[in-house]
Amino acid sequence: MDYKHSGVDIEAGYKSVELMKKHVQQTMRPEVLTGLGGFSGAFSMEKFKDMEKPALVSGTDGVGTKLKLAFLLDKHDTIGIDCVAMCVNDIACAGGEPLFFLDYIACGKNFPEKIATIVSGVAEGCVQSGAALIGGETAEMPGFYPEDEYDLAGFAVGVVDEKDIITGKDVAAGDVLVGMASSGVHSNGFSLVRKIFPMDQETLNTYHEALGKTLGEALLAPTKIYVKALRSIKEAGVRIKACSHITGGGFYENVPRMLPEGKRAVIEKNSYEVPAIFHMLAKEGQVEEKVMYNTYNMGIGMVLAVDAEDVGQAMEAIRAAGETPYILGKVEDGEKGVTLC
Repeated sequence: MDYKHSGVDIEAGYKSVELMKKHVQQTMRPEVLTGLGGFSGAFSMEKFKDMEKPALVSGTDGVGTKLKLAFLLDKHDTIGIDCVAMCVNDIACAGGEPLFFLDYIACGKNFPEKIATIVSGVAEGCVQSGAALIGGETAEMPGFYPEDEYDLAGFAVGVVDEKDIITGKDVAAGDVLVGMASSGVHSNGFSLVRKIFPMDQETLNTYHEALGKTLGEALLAPTKIYVKALRSIKEAGVRIKACSHITGGGFYENVPRMLPEGKRAVIEKNSYEVPAIFHMLAKEGQVEEKVMYNTYNMGIGMVLAVDAEDVGQAMEAIRAAGETPYILGKVEDGEKGVTLC
């Protein structure tokens, strides 16, 4: 008896590392001091010298049950983007610049080509956010996960000068709320998605004119990464007074998190076009509108508060970064929370 006969293939682990190296290499930054395969990743703090009071910001998250769709469709090349996005968007939301990322993959059986494909998505997410993929772990856990399934989670670290941290404390009545379009459902609410739609090949591979693609393609669309757009706004000289990443809990939970006491966000629902996938979810699942806005991003992945005189510049900077901005509403005095009208 040996380890391989118990279900853990060490040789497959070595092969996985070799196959993923080309993907990891494209994420490298000058500050990375170690190569893939060591016991830890090292990152130079040289970049911090130009900051008055450098502060580290971090984020950790997984992909959740969206992974079930990747299993069903046997498509694993974009799910890593979701994992990175969920971490680095939170860092950028605080005003930080993501520096490096580490991933964790737990699987029932290590199929090296599949693991490398998953990591290719992680690497793409790192490229999109400017973070270096400096390490990770692949754990083969036979008997714990089915052979063809896995879990994926990650951890990111960023840096921000203390004076540039976005806290929302200076948000004032009259500030304008600007939203950035999402790519669809992103990585939240998939437990409800899987209750609404039958999770089978026929349903997921059915083409829908309203979506312009199959249902599976629409649902698996990777989460938008907003790091470059937020950086573009800052470089344009616009101060982001508050920022909210619209994840689980939708508008009702996330927007109030960026507001100080005594300030209320008022968002006009007709200020942008809600993507077709959300109309399908609401109709097929008979989901009430408030529940939709309390579960999903409804087409807006990031909400910012800026001074009214900065709106034009902020919108231009967002477009220059390749994202689509909308003026959603404004901030008013009142009980902390959000009104959708």
